Amino acid sequence: METDAAATVCVTGASGFIGSWLVMRLLERGYIVRATVRDTENKQKVKHLLELPKADTNLTLWKADMTLEGSFDEAIHGCEGVFHVATPMDFESKDPENEVIKPTIDGFLSLIRSCAKAKTVKRIVFTSSAGTVNVEEHQKSVYDETDYSDMDFIYSKKMTGWMYFVSKILAEKAALEAAKENNIGFISIIPTLVVGPFITPTLPPSLITALSPITGNEAHYSIIAQGQYVHLDDLCAAEIFLYECPNAEGRYICSSHDATIYDLAKMVREKWPEYDVPTVFDGIDKDIEVVSFSSKKLIEIGFTFKYTWEDMYTGAIETCREKGMLPYSTINQPNE
Repeated sequence: METDAAATVCVTGASGFIGSWLVMRLLERGYIVRATVRDTENKQKVKHLLELPKADTNLTLWKADMTLEGSFDEAIHGCEGVFHVATPMDFESKDPENEVIKPTIDGFLSLIRSCAKAKTVKRIVFTSSAGTVNVEEHQKSVYDETDYSDMDFIYSKKMTGWMYFVSKILAEKAALEAAKENNIGFISIIPTLVVGPFITPTLPPSLITALSPITGNEAHYSIIAQGQYVHLDDLCAAEIFLYECPNAEGRYICSSHDATIYDLAKMVREKWPEYDVPTVFDGIDKDIEVVSFSSKKLIEIGFTFKYTWEDMYTGAIETCREKGMLPYSTINQPNE
């Protein structure tokens, strides 16, 4: 897609982990960015956006709420592209059907209606989730864009984050149809676990999972028993690459590294010996197989990943330490 010097794009969920980094990278590339957030007045939640380079000239904040019909109309009016990153992420919800699943689907369809009304939007890039691909009873060794998670299995097991997987699957399928009907290009990018440095004031949900062997958060171990990873900066680069690539369409997996939780523990112990990381994870077999997500489709149209797995963790750990979200050591110091 040809972009003139100042194409206008909208980023939903712009104050979050992925959204804020994406806004930063879009501004760097010279885009005019309209960032939607739930509350433009909440200085603590938007300060990191307003402080970005070029924000004073190329960034505007718009109040939009996925639960309100027509809420995105104004922000999207006049935009050429929309990056839909916003998603309800309440893992503790008491009523997931009405608090997470329904708002995700309805919000996305409402967003597409806003795009159709605007008549200027050529393409939507949706940030999906690996949970739409490989949540099933028996893991295959390799997954690609043709795979979808097993909804019956998700509903029967209701594992950590299950409502988030369901919401993303149903939203993606519904939105794809709606975008087709309105003749809007639709790209769905499927990141695996996103790790790296960040500019948000709060700890990103994906890092709660990624850093769980360091923090001892056992509820998250099963999620990364057979883990796949992508650097936040690689993900945002891929989102922009796909948006700008004229022949891109459909789903794209965005994942650069696969590793088991034992591989992760080994790397952390070697690189950050100051953290007390388990050597045994109960209920997870030491010889568990690696499950891989193939980014072949993305690489074949010319995308290149820049970062190593170690880079992801270095960025995440350093940022968390700077922000006081992670101690510098968890090894019990001997009493002097």
